[in-house]
Amino acid sequence: MTNTRDALTAHLDYFTELGVDGVRVESTWRRRASSVPEVRDTTAPGVTESREAARVETVQVFKSPMEALAAIREDLGDCTRCKLHRLGRQKIVYGVGNPSADLMFVGEAPGADEDIQGEPFVGRAGQLLTKIIEAMGLRREDVYIANLIKCRPPSNRNPEPDEVEQCEPFLFRQIDVIKPKVIVALGKFAAQALLRTTEPITRLRGREFQYRDAILMPTYHPAYLLRTPSAKREVWEDMKRVSAILKGE
Repeated sequence: MTNTRDALTAHLDYFTELGVDGVRVESTWRRRASSVPEVRDTTAPGVTESREAARVETVQVFKSPMEALAAIREDLGDCTRCKLHRLGRQKIVYGVGNPSADLMFVGEAPGADEDIQGEPFVGRAGQLLTKIIEAMGLRREDVYIANLIKCRPPSNRNPEPDEVEQCEPFLFRQIDVIKPKVIVALGKFAAQALLRTTEPITRLRGREFQYRDAILMPTYHPAYLLRTPSAKREVWEDMKRVSAILKGE
């Protein structure tokens, strides 16, 4: 008994040195203590894992890819993240097509017709793209079509780095929702931006790259084909390879 009393005395002396001047044993105080939220040292080991777990718990689950794409579009909103909204943009051109498409086409940026209609690839280049898709035995509504950036740059100039930086995360989210088997990058700018390379399109086209769980194939932009009809044959060879991949060949 004496040993127990001595141990308790030493224990209380220790808490006195820490500034604790008493202990309450009533049940109401025990309940109060148990209701206090946990406070953790944010520099302590394991905090990163705890934050990740909390983030996973709050991830929204969507019933379908269509619903997930709609949520991304809502998040994009009437975008003012880069300067393009002040430089004559009329409509945000988000993307169109099958939310579960095996084949996805990604261009550079909307043009004048797209800016008016709010849909990608609806001008002359878009009409040619539709013909290419149909020649593959598909329809526009079977594939998904989008651009690297969602707003038309002035005079159809190339997108600038800050514009791409703000906009490409939305494209990445679209890709991750759709989960295409093949992504066709249309033109030099789209291919170089997605692959983070400066290689010319003449060296990129016809090659296959692993990209976000898909195969990415760069090819010439339909607008280039309008100016250079002789390149259509090379694009058709690329599309035949795309068709073979989609068939598992």
